[in-house]
Amino acid sequence: MEALVFLLLLVIAVCFVLPLVAIAKATRARRSVADFETRLRSLEGELQMLKHAPGELRADRSPAAKSEMAEGEPFSPPVAEGPEVRPASIPPPLPEEVMAAAASSPQPPSAPKPVSAEFPAPQPSLPAINWEQFMGAKLFAWIGGLALFLGVAFFLKYSFEHNLISPELRVAIGFAVGLALVVGGLALKRKENVVTAQTLCATGILILYAVTFACRSFYHFAFFGLVPTFLLMTLITAVAFLLAVRLDAIMVAILGMAGGFLTPILLSTRQDNPFGLFGYIALLDIGLLLVARRKQWSALPILGAVGTVLMQIAWVSQFFLREQYFLGNEVLVPMAIFLGFDLLFCTASGTTKRGLKSEGAFSAAAIGIGGVAILWGFYFLSFQTLGNRPALLLSYIFLADVALLATAIAKEKLAALSTVTGLAVFTFLATWTAWYLTTQNLYVALAAFFVFALVHSVAPLVLHRFRKIDLAWWSHLFPALALVLILMPVFNLPEVSFVVWPLVFCVDLIAIFLAVATGALLSILVVLLLTFVVIGAWMLRIPIELAGLPGSLLLLGAFAMFFMLAAIWASRQLPTGSGITTTASGKLFGAFNNPANFAIQLPALSATLPFLLLIMVTLRLPLVNPSPVFALALVFVVLLLGMAKIFSLDLLSVVALGATLALEYAWHSARFSADHAMLPLAWYIGFAAVFTIFPFLFHRQFAAKTVPWATAALAAPLHFFLVYDVMRTAYPNGMPGLIPAAFSLPSLLGLIVLLKRTSAQSPARNAQLALFGGAALFFITLIFPIQFDRQWITLGWALEGVALCWLFQRVPHPGLRLVGAALLAVAFVRLALNPAVLSYHARSVTPIFNWYLYTYGIATICLFAAARLLAPPRNLVLGRNAQPLFYALGTILAFLLLNIEIADYFSRPGMAALTFQFSGNFARDMTYSIAWAAFALLLLIIGIRQTARPVRYASLGLLGVTILKLFLHDLSQLDQLYRIAAFVVVAIIAIFASFLYQRFLGLSEKPIQ
Repeated sequence: MEALVFLLLLVIAVCFVLPLVAIAKATRARRSVADFETRLRSLEGELQMLKHAPGELRADRSPAAKSEMAEGEPFSPPVAEGPEVRPASIPPPLPEEVMAAAASSPQPPSAPKPVSAEFPAPQPSLPAINWEQFMGAKLFAWIGGLALFLGVAFFLKYSFEHNLISPELRVAIGFAVGLALVVGGLALKRKENVVTAQTLCATGILILYAVTFACRSFYHFAFFGLVPTFLLMTLITAVAFLLAVRLDAIMVAILGMAGGFLTPILLSTRQDNPFGLFGYIALLDIGLLLVARRKQWSALPILGAVGTVLMQIAWVSQFFLREQYFLGNEVLVPMAIFLGFDLLFCTASGTTKRGLKSEGAFSAAAIGIGGVAILWGFYFLSFQTLGNRPALLLSYIFLADVALLATAIAKEKLAALSTVTGLAVFTFLATWTAWYLTTQNLYVALAAFFVFALVHSVAPLVLHRFRKIDLAWWSHLFPALALVLILMPVFNLPEVSFVVWPLVFCVDLIAIFLAVATGALLSILVVLLLTFVVIGAWMLRIPIELAGLPGSLLLLGAFAMFFMLAAIWASRQLPTGSGITTTASGKLFGAFNNPANFAIQLPALSATLPFLLLIMVTLRLPLVNPSPVFALALVFVVLLLGMAKIFSLDLLSVVALGATLALEYAWHSARFSADHAMLPLAWYIGFAAVFTIFPFLFHRQFAAKTVPWATAALAAPLHFFLVYDVMRTAYPNGMPGLIPAAFSLPSLLGLIVLLKRTSAQSPARNAQLALFGGAALFFITLIFPIQFDRQWITLGWALEGVALCWLFQRVPHPGLRLVGAALLAVAFVRLALNPAVLSYHARSVTPIFNWYLYTYGIATICLFAAARLLAPPRNLVLGRNAQPLFYALGTILAFLLLNIEIADYFSRPGMAALTFQFSGNFARDMTYSIAWAAFALLLLIIGIRQTARPVRYASLGLLGVTILKLFLHDLSQLDQLYRIAAFVVVAIIAIFASFLYQRFLGLSEKPIQ
């Protein structure tokens, strides 16, 4: 039976190959005869042409005829030579003068080119696809080859299952058929039979693959051990791809590759043999990669990568769980396999020469295999047994990561791959940290975080230094991402080792050196912020008992100092150029890519951001003694003020004052206790003294500046509330008016020092004097409101406002005038538009001479005095004339005082509150009318004397209102006697007003305002 089957297969093979060979021979002979006939007719035509025009042989011969003559004729016909031409006698040379004149004379214009030469020759159009030829000659051949392979494969499978043929004979038949097909394909290698030849060779190679694999994995023949099978499959792979190269047909390689990938599937025994399977796949990949590089076939690397990935997926889905590769060291097998293929494709991509056609395909295949290797790491991560082995799992992911980074470094076009790979690894590390991080594996995790930061910081540096590739700034943020990973154990674990901080320091160093090497300054800022976030998270772990607070504060101060020094060093290391400029002095809010600005901004942030953490500590912890926090804050203040002096950056003093005040007010509002008042009082006064004294220590440097002096002048007023609240709470029975008096002394002393030491020609002298003079007046005017209350606050504002206007005459700084005007306006609003002011005190027993008189009277006098002080040309406040406004406000307050005193005088005895009534009391109503008329007459006199038309209009208006009140209201309410008196008085006033108008305005020639 076996012999019959063998003979049957042999006959089929012979019957299939021999006819094809015979047909090819006959076709080749027919084409040879046709070629000879064509050449013969060409020679006959040329012979006829030679007979008619022998002298034009060379000109008339077409290029086609020339090529045919060169290829087919053994010799060329002899050409008749003309008679020998003897050389003529040579004339003597011309003189040099004649030659020079001929050389300098203009050359005659060259003959114009033919029109046909101006237009390029028409390009031949691409031939249309002959679909009939494609389907008949190529497609059916490919289908036939595949069908033949499948038929043989399924026949062998059927014979295997039913035991029709012995294993040895099966193998022999397979090898015979495969070799016969390969030999037949080589015998048909001609231009007209190229498709058939390629199909036969591809099918034969597939059969040889299948038979060899079956000998090793299915039959387990003794001869086909590991080494012989490996050598034989290597030989078949080499032969397959050599045939593809020799036949110059990509389809042979693709069919061979497809058959190679299908062989393990078709002949699968459902037994796990990963080394045999993937060793075979590796040989297949090596062969196709070599062929792809030789022939520049772009499809082969990508198809090989796809096939490899599909084989990995199929193997994992069938054997990984069944064979329990996730237990023990069995996982090393799939890890080695995946990393091996990753290394294979990355090596192929890295060794591919640049500019080749297949370079992109090799790179894409390497990226695909490397990406799948990282994805397998995420698959391993889903198994708890593997997640609890971080050293093994993280080593695998880093090896896959390094392979892709090597590919990115080798290929300039793939530089962005380093960033994508880094993000993938960061996601893996973050996932593992969230799922499996414990106190026991913390050190392994920290080591992995450091390796991640180091590897992905070195990759951009190598690309920048050796490949001259500048990546985007966010490609340098992997040290910052490492800090984000460090944050996770700080937040999640109950206990975290102090080893975290050396790691944070190392990551910060890496980020700074990377920024200096690549010029990406923004990464230092990001690392700075994240470092302080880590410190903040660490401080949140401090218990209520304050254990660990000194160490945390020491860390905060150390890292702040480190970043300040690092910023200064980094800015000096950065070279100029590449869009980076250096200036003599930096700007706090300037461009960040300027090293001079960077040297200012980062130290300022390093000393300012810790204040936020200190505020957080004071609000979270029961910190009764603020000395540790305030002492560290004092260090940061000294650093900021020192930088303000060194870099001449005035705004840093303002930043320092604002941050200090925020910390002080945060602690005072949350933790201040009257039982421990002296210590915070000392700190408040000390901070105010530091800021006040600072510009005086460096008077020569700051003599022409304003901002440091503004900070010094405002330090005491801004600290005043803290000191006052401490004194008021701790010593409620003292004299609070002494506190602003004491605070005014440093301001007055500073004013005296500035008057003596600041040159009169200094442009900032007026501003400096105005600041300290205003601060001194602020404290002086606070004495009465602080010592007393209620209306005294309003009086203090009014007095300070007029004092600032007076100071503006001595120190013409517009800020003094503006603040003085604002205070006077506030005092007016508080007295005129605040009804509650009348209920500050109960009615006095003494009429007229009461608190209404001095409150409204002093405010009115202040308004009139300010109007007098702000006479032209000092009368403009925000571009508006302020003098008439103050006169008007003072007049309104005086009129209100007049009415308040009348209402108070006629109020019933025993009434606690003042009430306004305009009916029911004849004397009061008459008094209102007479007082309004008298007030109007006074305004008229002032308006006529000052030639102020608005004042006269106000007088006439008020007088008109008084007359209307008299006729419409008083006539119906007053008795006969009061009515007569009111009429007489109002009449006298009206007649007198008329007289004044006629006497002083009727014939006056004065200009009217």
